[in-house]
Amino acid sequence: MSNLTQRIITGIIGVSIMIGAILFSEYTLLLLLLLISVLGLLEFYRLCENDSIQPQKAIGILTAAVLFVPLILSSLLSIHLNLVPLLIILPYLIFIRELYTKSTKPFTNIAYTLLGVIYISVPLFLFYLTSVNNDAGNDTYHPKIILGYLFILWASDTGAYFAGRSLGRHKLFERISPKKTWEGSVGGTILAFLVAFIISKYYVDLSLKDWLVITVIIVVTGTLGDLVESLFKRSIHIKDSGEILPGHGGILDRFDALFISAPFVFFYFLMSR
Repeated sequence: MSNLTQRIITGIIGVSIMIGAILFSEYTLLLLLLLISVLGLLEFYRLCENDSIQPQKAIGILTAAVLFVPLILSSLLSIHLNLVPLLIILPYLIFIRELYTKSTKPFTNIAYTLLGVIYISVPLFLFYLTSVNNDAGNDTYHPKIILGYLFILWASDTGAYFAGRSLGRHKLFERISPKKTWEGSVGGTILAFLVAFIISKYYVDLSLKDWLVITVIIVVTGTLGDLVESLFKRSIHIKDSGEILPGHGGILDRFDALFISAPFVFFYFLMSR
């Protein structure tokens, strides 16, 4: 089976799971994002170990769980569990735990443990928050907003992939990612704006202006997110971050654009709502 065929099959399955989780309910989306967060952290920490770093996996994953579990319990069982105080002390437990590791790189271990949470778990949590809006004093789940976000992101990625393969000549950032081209970037941008225009006709929770601004944010920061992940991989001399997604690589390979774009999209929502 060719890499392109694997990529298409994996993409169809992944898209179906993601859309299904978003549309089914708020808690299924949260469960899926928690799973992606945990798998992404394990992948990130494994890559760190390849570079002779010893991140504290358990505390990093616990921190990710603290972000999502209270909302999952609230949505599924109407159990309101306040774990925010744990988010205050967990980072400092990483410092204390390092006293007992006997590592020769304590600061590096602490830094990369926290970096995994900042790079993976926090953006996924902010991604979820883009679907929540305050309607008449109540936080309401709006799946169409987060679906629109994903459709634009996927359009940008798909357009860039095929335009780059067929038309790519001029390198976008050769030092970091030799395969990325300006032609691919333009192709992704055009398809993303086309999808955003179509979305605005059906997903009227946001105006056309909002969708177009969000598209600009996603295209720019998503591309930078892809380059950031390529930078990480080149620094430790690997091609893919993992093999869990045939044709796509690992969790970090598949969600790199979302990790960097989600905080900026959420920031736009904070400033415009």
